[in-house]
Amino acid sequence: MTLQQLRYVVEVADAGSITAAAARLFISQPSLSAAVAELEAEMGVTIFERGARGVRVSEEGTRFLSYARQVIEQADLLESAYAHGTPPRRVFAVSSQHYAFVVNAFVELVREMGRDRYEFSLREGPTAGIIDDVRTQRSELGVLFRSPFNREVITGAVRRAELRFEPLFVARPHIFVSRTSPLAGRERVSLSDLEPFVRLTYDQGTQNSFFFSEELHPTEQADKNIVVTDRATLFNLLIGLDGYTISSGILSADLNGENIVAVPLESDEEMELGFVKLSGRPLSAVAARYVEHLRAYVQGQGYSEA
Repeated sequence: MTLQQLRYVVEVADAGSITAAAARLFISQPSLSAAVAELEAEMGVTIFERGARGVRVSEEGTRFLSYARQVIEQADLLESAYAHGTPPRRVFAVSSQHYAFVVNAFVELVREMGRDRYEFSLREGPTAGIIDDVRTQRSELGVLFRSPFNREVITGAVRRAELRFEPLFVARPHIFVSRTSPLAGRERVSLSDLEPFVRLTYDQGTQNSFFFSEELHPTEQADKNIVVTDRATLFNLLIGLDGYTISSGILSADLNGENIVAVPLESDEEMELGFVKLSGRPLSAVAARYVEHLRAYVQGQGYSEA
């Protein structure tokens, strides 16, 4: 087994096909296929399942790639530290549901790095994708929520992925609406108050289960629904259509402006916000510092730790 072979299989997994990976690596497709096959034979593992539309990472391949990514990361750090006499490049990635406090903490982390060399990633996406990102080590951390409604399903999915959920804080449900919405001036609103308005929710991709929804009360009927994939679009539609979305209530005027406000929602539910990480593996120094920024920001917003 060589480091080059590990880089090859990671590239194939990211590209989704041997042909595309070969193009990225500037080698021939037969050479890459042979290198991958030799590694699989040597290690006694089937990393990829081949098909007419490309390759798919197998179940045992997912575990193998998780270790491969760690080895490559450590090798890159060693090379950066000693081969060229320059400080190592900091590497960190986080996947998250769509939360402003996640972005705020990320901004603070980047500012703190100053002139350090780094390669950071912040991915906002569907709940199942967040869990899978951490499981495959595409991201070191994943930020999501549990509630009495989804707790059993989310906890089970996290456990099956061999991850651990670490609570951050508990939030009461709110709605986000435009500052000009008829609901904006209310001290609180009920679910029945929301019936005339457009409900906005985040797309969950192929794992379109109520239990993976980013919003509380996903089974409540609404006559007008719009599903979006990103926070900027959702906020634009909140303003343009006088819509609403159910959320934790934490907003950032610095990042999102003053046009969106949070209004408490009458509900028996609550949101336990936290992050998932690999079980039995300590956080890197950068990830640990990011978590400190997360905790500091939410405490600054008046939320105590869970």
